[in-house]
Amino acid sequence: MPNRKYIPDLFLTFMKIGAFTFGGGYAMIPIMQREVVDVKRWVTDEDIVKLLVISESTPGVIAVNAATYIGYHIGGFFGSLAATVGVVLPSFAIITLITFFYEQFKALVWVEYAFQGLRAAVAVIILNAVFKLTKKGDKGLFGVVVLILAFLVATFTDLSAILIILLAAAAGIAYGILLAHRRAKEAGPHA
Repeated sequence: MPNRKYIPDLFLTFMKIGAFTFGGGYAMIPIMQREVVDVKRWVTDEDIVKLLVISESTPGVIAVNAATYIGYHIGGFFGSLAATVGVVLPSFAIITLITFFYEQFKALVWVEYAFQGLRAAVAVIILNAVFKLTKKGDKGLFGVVVLILAFLVATFTDLSAILIILLAAAAGIAYGILLAHRRAKEAGPHA
Protein backbone atom coordinates (compact mmCIF):
# COMPACT_ATOMS: atom_id res chain seq x y z
CA MET A 1 0.00 0.00 0.00
CA PRO A 2 1.52 3.35 -1.03
CA ASN A 3 2.57 5.53 1.86
CA ARG A 4 2.87 9.31 1.32
CA LYS A 5 5.10 9.83 4.35
CA TYR A 6 8.02 8.43 2.29
CA ILE A 7 7.67 11.01 -0.51
CA PRO A 8 10.31 13.48 0.80
CA ASP A 9 12.66 10.57 1.53
CA LEU A 10 12.09 9.15 -1.97
CA PHE A 11 12.93 12.54 -3.49
CA LEU A 12 16.12 12.98 -1.43
CA THR A 13 17.27 9.38 -1.88
CA PHE A 14 16.88 9.46 -5.64
CA MET A 15 18.39 12.93 -5.86
CA LYS A 16 21.44 11.52 -4.07
CA ILE A 17 21.51 8.56 -6.49
CA GLY A 18 21.18 10.90 -9.47
CA ALA A 19 23.89 13.22 -8.17
CA PHE A 20 26.50 10.51 -7.71
CA THR A 21 25.84 8.42 -10.80
CA PHE A 22 28.32 8.83 -13.63
CA GLY A 23 28.09 6.71 -16.75
CA GLY A 24 24.37 6.19 -17.20
CA GLY A 25 21.70 3.96 -15.77
CA TYR A 26 23.77 0.80 -15.44
CA ALA A 27 26.24 2.65 -13.23
CA MET A 28 23.28 3.70 -11.08
CA ILE A 29 22.24 0.12 -10.27
CA PRO A 30 24.81 -0.65 -7.53
CA ILE A 31 24.24 2.74 -5.88
CA MET A 32 20.49 2.31 -6.10
CA GLN A 33 20.73 -1.27 -4.81
CA ARG A 34 22.71 -0.14 -1.77
CA GLU A 35 20.35 2.76 -1.01
CA VAL A 36 16.93 1.16 -1.60
CA VAL A 37 17.74 -2.43 -0.57
CA ASP A 38 20.51 -2.30 2.03
CA VAL A 39 19.91 1.11 3.64
CA LYS A 40 16.18 1.87 3.22
CA ARG A 41 14.93 -1.73 2.84
CA TRP A 42 12.18 -0.53 0.51
CA VAL A 43 12.66 -3.43 -1.91
CA THR A 44 14.61 -6.71 -2.07
CA ASP A 45 17.46 -7.82 -4.33
CA GLU A 46 14.91 -9.91 -6.24
CA ASP A 47 12.87 -6.74 -6.81
CA ILE A 48 15.98 -5.06 -8.24
CA VAL A 49 16.42 -7.91 -10.73
CA LYS A 50 12.75 -7.60 -11.77
CA LEU A 51 13.15 -3.83 -11.93
CA LEU A 52 16.09 -4.19 -14.32
CA VAL A 53 14.07 -6.40 -16.62
CA ILE A 54 11.12 -3.99 -16.58
CA SER A 55 13.32 -0.91 -16.95
CA GLU A 56 15.29 -2.39 -19.82
CA SER A 57 12.24 -3.59 -21.71
CA THR A 58 10.19 -0.39 -21.43
CA PRO A 59 10.88 2.84 -23.33
CA GLY A 60 13.00 5.41 -21.58
CA VAL A 61 16.14 5.75 -19.54
CA ILE A 62 16.87 3.04 -16.96
CA ALA A 63 17.46 5.58 -14.18
CA VAL A 64 14.08 7.22 -14.75
CA ASN A 65 12.24 3.92 -15.17
CA ALA A 66 13.83 2.52 -12.01
CA ALA A 67 13.06 5.63 -9.96
CA THR A 68 9.49 5.70 -11.23
CA TYR A 69 8.96 2.01 -10.47
CA ILE A 70 10.36 2.12 -6.94
CA GLY A 71 8.69 5.45 -6.20
CA TYR A 72 5.32 4.06 -7.27
CA HIS A 73 5.91 0.87 -5.26
CA ILE A 74 6.60 2.89 -2.11
CA GLY A 75 4.48 6.04 -2.46
CA GLY A 76 2.03 5.55 -5.33
CA PHE A 77 1.73 8.24 -8.01
CA PHE A 78 3.27 11.01 -5.89
CA GLY A 79 6.06 8.68 -4.82
CA SER A 80 6.89 7.93 -8.45
CA LEU A 81 6.80 11.64 -9.25
CA ALA A 82 9.10 12.50 -6.32
CA ALA A 83 11.61 9.74 -7.12
CA THR A 84 11.64 10.56 -10.84
CA VAL A 85 12.14 14.29 -10.31
CA GLY A 86 14.78 13.51 -7.69
CA VAL A 87 16.84 11.28 -9.98
CA VAL A 88 16.60 13.69 -12.95
CA LEU A 89 17.19 16.98 -11.13
CA PRO A 90 20.97 16.68 -10.52
CA SER A 91 21.72 15.77 -14.14
CA PHE A 92 19.44 18.50 -15.40
CA ALA A 93 21.12 21.09 -13.16
CA ILE A 94 24.64 19.99 -14.11
CA ILE A 95 23.88 19.90 -17.84
CA THR A 96 22.23 23.31 -17.66
CA LEU A 97 25.29 24.71 -15.88
CA ILE A 98 27.70 23.09 -18.36
CA THR A 99 25.87 24.61 -21.34
CA PHE A 100 26.79 28.08 -20.10
CA PHE A 101 30.49 27.19 -19.97
CA TYR A 102 30.72 24.44 -22.60
CA GLU A 103 33.38 25.97 -24.84
CA GLN A 104 35.69 26.81 -21.95
CA PHE A 105 34.90 23.52 -20.18
CA LYS A 106 35.72 21.19 -23.08
CA ALA A 107 39.07 22.87 -23.70
CA LEU A 108 40.42 21.91 -20.25
CA VAL A 109 42.78 18.93 -20.45
CA TRP A 110 42.15 17.89 -16.84
CA VAL A 111 38.44 17.54 -17.63
CA GLU A 112 39.26 14.93 -20.29
CA TYR A 113 41.50 13.09 -17.83
CA ALA A 114 38.77 13.20 -15.19
CA PHE A 115 36.30 11.65 -17.65
CA GLN A 116 38.81 8.91 -18.51
CA GLY A 117 39.11 8.08 -14.82
CA LEU A 118 35.33 8.16 -14.39
CA ARG A 119 34.82 5.81 -17.34
CA ALA A 120 37.23 3.27 -15.80
CA ALA A 121 35.54 3.51 -12.40
CA VAL A 122 32.08 3.16 -13.96
CA ALA A 123 33.16 -0.02 -15.78
CA VAL A 124 34.24 -1.53 -12.45
CA ILE A 125 31.00 -0.45 -10.74
CA ILE A 126 28.91 -2.01 -13.51
CA LEU A 127 30.95 -5.22 -13.37
CA ASN A 128 30.43 -5.35 -9.61
CA ALA A 129 26.66 -4.99 -10.10
CA VAL A 130 26.72 -7.80 -12.67
CA PHE A 131 28.43 -10.13 -10.18
CA LYS A 132 25.98 -9.26 -7.39
CA LEU A 133 22.93 -9.75 -9.61
CA THR A 134 24.31 -12.96 -11.11
CA LYS A 135 24.55 -14.45 -7.61
CA LYS A 136 20.79 -13.84 -7.24
CA GLY A 137 19.97 -15.40 -10.61
CA ASP A 138 18.97 -18.92 -11.63
CA LYS A 139 21.77 -21.33 -10.75
CA GLY A 140 20.41 -24.12 -12.96
CA LEU A 141 22.00 -25.15 -16.24
CA PHE A 142 19.37 -23.33 -18.29
CA GLY A 143 19.95 -20.02 -16.47
CA VAL A 144 23.72 -20.32 -16.82
CA VAL A 145 23.47 -21.13 -20.55
CA VAL A 146 21.14 -18.15 -21.16
CA LEU A 147 23.47 -15.89 -19.15
CA ILE A 148 26.52 -16.95 -21.13
CA LEU A 149 24.76 -16.73 -24.49
CA ALA A 150 23.29 -13.31 -23.69
CA PHE A 151 26.73 -12.07 -22.60
CA LEU A 152 28.40 -13.36 -25.76
CA VAL A 153 25.71 -11.92 -28.04
CA ALA A 154 25.82 -8.55 -26.26
CA THR A 155 29.62 -8.45 -26.32
CA PHE A 156 30.34 -9.60 -29.86
CA THR A 157 27.36 -8.35 -31.87
CA ASP A 158 25.50 -5.11 -32.36
CA LEU A 159 22.20 -6.72 -31.43
CA SER A 160 19.94 -4.44 -29.40
CA ALA A 161 19.79 -5.09 -25.66
CA ILE A 162 15.99 -5.12 -25.91
CA LEU A 163 16.11 -7.84 -28.55
CA ILE A 164 18.50 -9.88 -26.40
CA ILE A 165 16.10 -9.57 -23.46
CA LEU A 166 13.13 -10.57 -25.63
CA LEU A 167 15.04 -13.57 -27.01
CA ALA A 168 16.02 -14.64 -23.48
CA ALA A 169 12.38 -14.30 -22.37
CA ALA A 170 11.24 -16.38 -25.37
CA ALA A 171 13.84 -19.02 -24.51
CA GLY A 172 12.57 -19.04 -20.91
CA ILE A 173 8.98 -19.48 -22.04
CA ALA A 174 9.95 -22.28 -24.44
CA TYR A 175 11.95 -23.97 -21.69
CA GLY A 176 9.00 -23.67 -19.28
CA ILE A 177 6.62 -25.20 -21.83
CA LEU A 178 9.08 -28.02 -22.49
CA LEU A 179 9.38 -28.73 -18.75
CA ALA A 180 5.59 -28.67 -18.29
CA HIS A 181 5.17 -31.06 -21.24
CA ARG A 182 7.85 -33.39 -19.88
CA ARG A 183 6.27 -33.41 -16.39
CA ALA A 184 2.82 -34.10 -17.84
CA LYS A 185 4.25 -36.96 -19.89
CA GLU A 186 6.02 -38.45 -16.84
CA ALA A 187 2.87 -38.14 -14.70
CA GLY A 188 1.00 -40.25 -17.18
CA PRO A 189 -2.49 -39.97 -18.64
CA HIS A 190 -4.29 -40.19 -15.28
CA ALA A 191 -2.55 -37.27 -13.57
